[in-house]
Amino acid sequence: MMSLVSSLSLLLTVLGAGPASVKVPARVDTPVESRARSSREWKPCGHTPVLLKDINPGSAGSEPRYLVHGDRVLFFNADDGAHGRELWKSSGTGGAGTFLVKDIRPGGESSDPHSLIEVGDRLFFSADDGMHGRELWVSDDTPAGTHMVKDILPGAEGAISSPDSITFLPVGGFVYFGVYDPARGAALWRSDGTEEGTVVVKDYYGLHNSFSVTPGTEGPDGSIYYSTNIDYIVTLWRLGPGGDTVALDSVGNGSFYGFTWLGDVLVYVRQYDGPEAVLARTEGTPETTYDLYDFGRLSGVAESPRDLTRLGGKVYFGAGDLPTGGELERGAELWRTNGTRAGTGMVKDIVPGPESSSPRYLQVLGGRLFFAAEDAGAGRELWVSDGTAKGTRLFKDIEPGTGSSSPQDLLATEDWLFFTAETTGHGREVWVSDGTVAGTVQLDDIAPGPASVLRPFDPAWFTRSGWDVFFAANDGVHGTELWAVPFRPEDECRSSH
Repeated sequence: MMSLVSSLSLLLTVLGAGPASVKVPARVDTPVESRARSSREWKPCGHTPVLLKDINPGSAGSEPRYLVHGDRVLFFNADDGAHGRELWKSSGTGGAGTFLVKDIRPGGESSDPHSLIEVGDRLFFSADDGMHGRELWVSDDTPAGTHMVKDILPGAEGAISSPDSITFLPVGGFVYFGVYDPARGAALWRSDGTEEGTVVVKDYYGLHNSFSVTPGTEGPDGSIYYSTNIDYIVTLWRLGPGGDTVALDSVGNGSFYGFTWLGDVLVYVRQYDGPEAVLARTEGTPETTYDLYDFGRLSGVAESPRDLTRLGGKVYFGAGDLPTGGELERGAELWRTNGTRAGTGMVKDIVPGPESSSPRYLQVLGGRLFFAAEDAGAGRELWVSDGTAKGTRLFKDIEPGTGSSSPQDLLATEDWLFFTAETTGHGREVWVSDGTVAGTVQLDDIAPGPASVLRPFDPAWFTRSGWDVFFAANDGVHGTELWAVPFRPEDECRSSH
């Protein structure tokens, strides 16, 4: 593997794709926000969720998406039935209200804001105003402060080929992203939210089949880890604070994902063009980059590593295990790694044999790992783990018996867990947990009776912002709209009834 990386690195140097002249800014520690964890005890204020606004009047619903915490408000994408899908904001249950920020593409067509991300006191996102194609935009939550940052690729096509094709990485007061120019190739860009401050950091122009650049994560020293797809070889790179680049890993037309830090060790997944996946690690040099575990060519009930989550000095994840050339003996189960080969292994074979428990939605609450998993006796329910086989167990059988409540969209915040679960009598509704079995309860029935607040597999978009936890739900009358549960320090709680 490393000979391929070394050869590619030499090729790029010969072709003039050496280190960029733009340096990576030093990492900046941002002030602790007002929503940060404190010694005060937080809790949901009552059990009654609040419909914040019937954005699209009637039963159609505005279908809120991509909820993200902003500096003062919650931002999200919604369709009010008149302006198309545009950028909205909400100050929650105790604020001024819920409003359209700006009709970026005037009229009934949608600018469809996508990839919303908070950087300091501004929101970065992609949008299509109907004239410039999909480009980088920024907002301070006012109409005047919501504008295109730069027409990176002039014309109606835009620099961003589709809503799902862009990844924004926040670093200090900047956002990093990749742009593919059909005339020149791919490049890594950086923006501070101004036209003059939106520049190329590293380009791969002029190379044969220079398809894409995708930012991945920021290192502890402020370095940027990103991948390129050049001539169908995907390479993982480190861009140092001084602008130097080094190739770390490569895969034929695959991808890298799941970037999770354990101190100075970066744990990640190398996914091949097909079902094979490998868990790997690096400390930012070729010499410290190596495979931790090869999960083989996964098929059937097996799954690639997913939902990598740090707890203490380990990374936990769900994965299937099919050794290359071997028979499937274990399905998708809970795994862990401490960044070494010896410290990488399965936590517990919840469903012994080739069948899977398929752990999903991993969240850390009170020093333990909560997740959804399935076994033959209880169906798919809420599980908990302290990182040991003995301490990995069914937490609560929400739908008693072999039926499944199928918990989804788990969000842990301030020692509370929010999620949706489905029961026979109430359908899929919003649940909360304080980490105890007795304290794991359904909130008031939003969709009365056996009706559900969401269609199967629709995300709830649980997002903590200010003194509320926001989510999307359908009460059967207003369609899918924006809801919230007041969530405040206990001494500040006011009933939401």
